[in-house]
Amino acid sequence: MARPGSEHPTNLELEILKVLWEEAPLPVREVRARLESQAQRPLAHSSVITMLNIMYDKGFLNRKKVGKSFHFSPKVRKDQIAGGIIDDLLSRLFDGSPSAMMLNLLENKEVDADELTELRKLITRKTREQEK
Repeated sequence: MARPGSEHPTNLELEILKVLWEEAPLPVREVRARLESQAQRPLAHSSVITMLNIMYDKGFLNRKKVGKSFHFSPKVRKDQIAGGIIDDLLSRLFDGSPSAMMLNLLENKEVDADELTELRKLITRKTREQEK
């Protein structure tokens, strides 16, 4: 029995979206070339076409016929995808607690001084917004 589809992109779908968020629209051959340079291994042209068409069917991509080929562009924004994945992770792993998730992140990953400064600014801004 096939496993149910996810509302979130798979790892390969995310790689394709990253390529297209950087530059779009692109024909299949350009998407394939960029993926191959990242993966440093050959990918079958037919596999890339199949993935792009699956992503189009899922609503992740737009496609437009240009001459004899299709050009693909993202239909979803990076912040939409990130938000959905973060919400899912927050709910499933941290019981809906943003502070538990942030504390875990800060305890387990290196955060440089510039990033800490940005986080302090964000926390200050969010605190002021809640006080209003």
